Amino acid sequence: MPIMAARLYHDGKLVRDLGPDEAIPQESDPGDFFWLGLYEPTPGELEGIAARFGLHPLAVEDALKANQLPKVEVYGDQLFVIARTANLDGDAIQPGETAFFVDRHFIVSVRHGSARGHAEVRAQLESSPALLGHGPDYVLHAVLDFIVDGYFPVIDAIEDRLLLLEDSVMDTPLDAAEIRHLYAQRHHVIRFQRLTGLMKDVAQKLATAPLPCIDDPVRPFFRDVWDHVQRAEFRLTGLRDVAASVVDTNSLLEQQRQGAITRQLAAWAAILAVPTAIAGIYGMNFTHMPELDWTFGYPLALALMGGICGLLYWRFKRIGWL
Repeated sequence: MPIMAARLYHDGKLVRDLGPDEAIPQESDPGDFFWLGLYEPTPGELEGIAARFGLHPLAVEDALKANQLPKVEVYGDQLFVIARTANLDGDAIQPGETAFFVDRHFIVSVRHGSARGHAEVRAQLESSPALLGHGPDYVLHAVLDFIVDGYFPVIDAIEDRLLLLEDSVMDTPLDAAEIRHLYAQRHHVIRFQRLTGLMKDVAQKLATAPLPCIDDPVRPFFRDVWDHVQRAEFRLTGLRDVAASVVDTNSLLEQQRQGAITRQLAAWAAILAVPTAIAGIYGMNFTHMPELDWTFGYPLALALMGGICGLLYWRFKRIGWL
């Protein structure tokens, strides 16, 4: 059984852990609730938990698929929530999924793909029995807040890389492989932004909509999660703009470099056209041509070529074409 944690609480205080082979008690006191954390369970393993807690089969099916979009659904007196996690694998954002089954007396989390377990959250809550005493709805808030806070290290890492790339493109143009990589990273950011938009809807619904298992004293905590998701979405919008600006800046600088090369070629073509024209005229094989018998004709032609070429070079240099 992939149970990462199975604990019984009473009025916000830990009563005991349930062993991996211990049956979950069928009866509980009014102030009791269970917190079970599962990691990538098989269908048979989750069906046993579902039978114990009376979980809806459609929710169980969604929790096993591990490819659902963030959402909140109500099944009788129970609440089913799907949240998406994010991990950075190299330069790619790898999304994971965590599903929650919430009742007045239990919360079951089913985690897929995320390397960040909930032990840290569990320890923080157990050190504050007054907060944990709110019950499973407060646990749901705490884990959602932990998931959303995990977005920001991913965003920070991508932002740092894009800003470094933005600085480097001013000196060195991007090659084809770097441009393809940048577009791929931008696509990851766009997909991630779509997920955060749906996560914002989830947090908003938990904070404002009348839902079972969500008490009014806990709703302000969900509004805090909602605010954090909005911040993440805003920063992802900025990352999309940075990625687009890097491509645009690279294109403009490349056009500028090509324009400078074109001007240089045009200037040298103009300079070389003068001696070419003069040499072409004196290279024509006619018997009667002026200056053919003149002693100073040859050095004069060379001096004329050099003088005009020098004048053109000075002029093009002055206007920045060379």
